[in-house]
Amino acid sequence: MKKLLKIEGMTCGHCVMHVQSALEAVPGVKSAKVDLLQRQAIVEGEQLDEQALRAAVTEAGYRVVEIIP
Repeated sequence: MKKLLKIEGMTCGHCVMHVQSALEAVPGVKSAKVDLLQRQAIVEGEQLDEQALRAAVTEAGYRVVEIIP
């Protein structure tokens, strides 16, 4: 299962690493690839919980604008 998250607030490589770490800590996530220029993350895993993904990004200090299944 894959989900595309559109994320606002990332401005540098540190932001990318912070968001990636937050997403990879969510249960069920096998990988998270964060792209600063596209302002998005592609998350792969099993039974991905959109609320948990959104919460992880929010707790990391950024905002999920949209989640595309």
